[in-house]
Amino acid sequence: MAEPLVPVSVNVLTCRICSQLLRNPATIPCGHNFCLQCIEYFWEQGASCSCPECGQTFPSKPRLTRNSTLAEVLRGTEDRQSRKRRSSASPRVQKMLRGEEPSEDSLCLLHNGSLDVFCYTDEQILCSLCAIAEHAGHKLGWVKEERKRKQEELMTLQKNLQQILQDGEKKKQKMCRMFDQIKDEAAQTEEYSEGAMVRVIDGFQTRYLSLRETIAAQAETAASRVHSCLQTLEVEMDAVRRRRAELDRLAQSGSDRVFMQKWASVQRLSRTERLTCEEDAENPLVSFEAMRRAVQQTVKKIQEFSDREFASIFSEGTSLGKGAPGITQTPQPQSREELLRYACELSLDPATAHRDLHVSGGDKEVTSGSEKPKGPASCDPQRFARRRQVLCREGLQAEQCYYEVEVKGEKVEIALSYRRIDRKSFSKLSAFGANDFSWSLDRSSTYSVSHASQSVQLTAPPSHCRIGVHLKFREGALLFYEVQDSMKLLYKVEATFTEPLYAGFWLGEKCSIKICDLSLS
Repeated sequence: MAEPLVPVSVNVLTCRICSQLLRNPATIPCGHNFCLQCIEYFWEQGASCSCPECGQTFPSKPRLTRNSTLAEVLRGTEDRQSRKRRSSASPRVQKMLRGEEPSEDSLCLLHNGSLDVFCYTDEQILCSLCAIAEHAGHKLGWVKEERKRKQEELMTLQKNLQQILQDGEKKKQKMCRMFDQIKDEAAQTEEYSEGAMVRVIDGFQTRYLSLRETIAAQAETAASRVHSCLQTLEVEMDAVRRRRAELDRLAQSGSDRVFMQKWASVQRLSRTERLTCEEDAENPLVSFEAMRRAVQQTVKKIQEFSDREFASIFSEGTSLGKGAPGITQTPQPQSREELLRYACELSLDPATAHRDLHVSGGDKEVTSGSEKPKGPASCDPQRFARRRQVLCREGLQAEQCYYEVEVKGEKVEIALSYRRIDRKSFSKLSAFGANDFSWSLDRSSTYSVSHASQSVQLTAPPSHCRIGVHLKFREGALLFYEVQDSMKLLYKVEATFTEPLYAGFWLGEKCSIKICDLSLS
């Protein structure tokens, strides 16, 4: 059955305040109808409650209710008007209404007016009627005027990014030249060393071969550093280029609405762009010169040449990499009593603990999953946000340090890390043992040792809950022990430590780690 058509004049269905078809029609005591939001806003701005159409004044603000019957009539009227507009519209407009051809500037869905007003308070693009009805008292302006102001700021960002790209290009060229210099310096150092060594006795040949290996390792390490920095620089410059291209596209956008909608995110990301790779870092060529000086001095004192002098040469030449073969190592302690002489006092830093971790026992014990997190996660920049990790307060850089921990649970990690480890991301930069500035002993059903995403699997399963950690900072050694009646060496790591190390821990579900008080041992 067809819906009956009720002939109603459009003027009767028009709000006398906004001059548009009634939205959420409300009837006031005098019988006149207005948009619910319009009449409320009208009364809020006036000194008394009166009817905008007949002027009747009410002793108090009437309670407004929605006129459901009138709303139904309005719905039918709007539908008929919409069908009439579509049928009488031009072919292009009909395509736009069907979604086949987009309009250049969108219209307000409520008032069908142009979106040309910008609310600074809410950072929204509005039509003028929305601004009057819903954004009274806010700071308002025109979209075009705000676009002009933002365009100037965009040009400044473009200049900054262009300068970053220019600086990056200079660094790139300098690093490319560094490759050739590294090869030349390595070749010159090798040639010089060979010329010096051929004049010594045959017994010197063995040590010279070790020296050649050191030079090769030094050149490989230096080239690897420059190559890594160059790769990082290429990636960062690509990101800056993409950001620059995005700014160019946004600058050429013909739509004010699109520009303003994308501006905030593009502005925020563009301001944070920078190049992290610095060319003023340690010069990899310096160690080659140091190598030549050490060789020259040693040749002059050939009669006094000894293992101690060769150790000095290797120490000069391997400052960029791991310890070289042939260096006499400090004798390993044979008992726990010897290790306890290097005992250090450690305490957990609750400010770094992930929100799932609970630090207790005078900052000596950390537990995972014992308590539910309360409230939102802290935004403290020191706190680990993504991984259940915690660091100790004390930085370790003494010649030798030793400490012990007791573990409970199925999976934990006992680590040493530089203070600058990332605290907020899911990437390798924040995981113990997954980057170049942390070392980790992983304890589960077996042991493994991790560094720079490389792991060494140990065959022996855990047999005791107490773990000892012995750090030889200057020597560049890190030893992990399982502490029982006797000391069981699990693994020895050789590395070059350039910054103070901080003890750190990662805990699986329902695990705990306690720092032992070695003063009572």
